[in-house]
Amino acid sequence: MEHIEFLRNLIIETPSKPGNFAKVATAIGRLEGDIGDIQTIKVGTLSTIRDISIQCVSEEHLMKIVEAINEIGNGIKVHAVTDDVLQAHEGGKIHMKGRTEIRSLGDLRRVYTPGVASVCELIKNDPEQANYFTGISNSVAIVTDGTAILGLGNIGPVAGMPVMEGKSLLFDQFAGISGIPILLDTSDPDQVVETVKNIHKGFGGILLEDIGSPHCFEIEERLRAELPIPVMHDDQHGTAVVTLASVLSACRETGIDPAKSVVGQIGLGAAGLAISRMLMAYGVKELRGLDRNEEALERLLNYGGTVADSLEDLMNTCDIVIATTGVAGLIKPEMVRKGQIILALSNPNAEIKPEDALAAGAAFAADGRLVNNILGFPGIFRGALNAQARSITYPMLIAAALAIVESTKPGDLVPHPLDAIVHQRVAAAVERVANDEKSN
Repeated sequence: MEHIEFLRNLIIETPSKPGNFAKVATAIGRLEGDIGDIQTIKVGTLSTIRDISIQCVSEEHLMKIVEAINEIGNGIKVHAVTDDVLQAHEGGKIHMKGRTEIRSLGDLRRVYTPGVASVCELIKNDPEQANYFTGISNSVAIVTDGTAILGLGNIGPVAGMPVMEGKSLLFDQFAGISGIPILLDTSDPDQVVETVKNIHKGFGGILLEDIGSPHCFEIEERLRAELPIPVMHDDQHGTAVVTLASVLSACRETGIDPAKSVVGQIGLGAAGLAISRMLMAYGVKELRGLDRNEEALERLLNYGGTVADSLEDLMNTCDIVIATTGVAGLIKPEMVRKGQIILALSNPNAEIKPEDALAAGAAFAADGRLVNNILGFPGIFRGALNAQARSITYPMLIAAALAIVESTKPGDLVPHPLDAIVHQRVAAAVERVANDEKSN
């Protein structure tokens, strides 16, 4: 799941003696900081300077880590704290670039005037030719109203632009798709639907992104019904695909049959409801849900799920438990039933730490750090666009999840998100199902 991470880089000097960097890593680990990339800047006779990426939960947490490193002594010290995240966003992360260079008047005549007129005539007489002679069929609109940006909430579409640019980068790198951010200055479902309908002819698909609940449900349902191109709300179905893959990987590790298990879903927001629907579409016979919102519970009942009496009731009766509440520590160790699979997916702090769940008797436990939508949406849209599908269906999404599972090494929850082969397999699986659906 997408989440907020407080990332900073520390420039750290250590004496050039074995074991000194281990002391730094230990100090960071004791305070539950997460070390990312490490770059050696300088190796001297007496000391080594490294640029170390650190993931924290807050500025205060970071300062405690810096203080702990400086307190090691023996010449170990933090020289600077830098913000490589802001630097990476300077000027934006995307740029529209042509695929054809214009170096001569002949080039100009072919790609623009007068040659382009003949292509326009061709498409006018046969609109399907636009799939071959324009970039429409390889473009996806990334649409947001900015009402549910990561864990920041309703911060507006412009503040959400860095996320949309990030999605565009991922589309390009992992699926060769042109992702175009579309920022909407309205959250009214009627206006959102009408706007997307009015611009859809320029795109091969629509990715709805960071649109809040409950209006996200109406917007997606209406657009799916009214547009002839694939529409997917990533916070719902992208999350659900990767969660299904995670559940199946956990079941493979533990020998549990998901189809014969009772599954509990704690939290029925956009992600939680979509996960519930995905699991039932896969074949889970009994899914029990829990949420404080009565409308969310009604939605679950309409989709075929049942409502648990309480958190304790859900934990006591379910073989697989998934939590997407955003409430850290919600699940107490004494609630864990021996042999359960527990996926506490809220970030940055899970409903229960995996180590605590395992200590309490869970057969398998994980948090949301690895459950990242990046494993799903690029390949899903690549496959759908390749097949010229008119919609994204549950069989296509389940195929994507199974492709992720097939790419997961034993002992892992999901594959590495930067593994290009995973995205290729997801795309191929989705395309096969889409083509089968068209032929039936």
